[in-house]
Amino acid sequence: MSQKPVAPSQLLAYLEYHGIEPAFVAPGVPMPTVSLATEAAGVPEDQILKTLVFSGEDGLFVVAITSGNDRIDRDRLAMAAGVGRLRTAAAADVFRATGFLAGGVAPLGLPPDLIVVVDRSTAELDSAYGGGGDEALLLRVRLADVIRCNTAIIADIREQTGSAA
Repeated sequence: MSQKPVAPSQLLAYLEYHGIEPAFVAPGVPMPTVSLATEAAGVPEDQILKTLVFSGEDGLFVVAITSGNDRIDRDRLAMAAGVGRLRTAAAADVFRATGFLAGGVAPLGLPPDLIVVVDRSTAELDSAYGGGGDEALLLRVRLADVIRCNTAIIADIREQTGSAA
């Protein structure tokens, strides 16, 4: 018998501190990708948030939040964050930077020193499902809470080619 996944204590404490009532979904399977999350949760792609971590020079980390299968344009992200070149962070660095394992990074509960950039079109959503701190959990969040709690920058950071990843 497998155990039901439990949200990390630091995420639960963060939500309580900010007065956000958690709405977790645990379909019983890992959901480290958008396609797996949409299938498991039964929601459209644009209702799934990707919280991606990028690393820059001198150990700097930037978090990009977008919806569905949008791809991040690293040059646009770097410009919005006011930093130099960025690359996708390694899994160990994702954990070190956020406290969450890659594949389950929550859009809330991030350390306050991280630069968080939300794609402009994603910021227009009322709510969506993001990582719940574990790859087997989703957390329904209001985008207004994600923006407010992270003091997020809103910018056009998606690739404009229309391709999906």
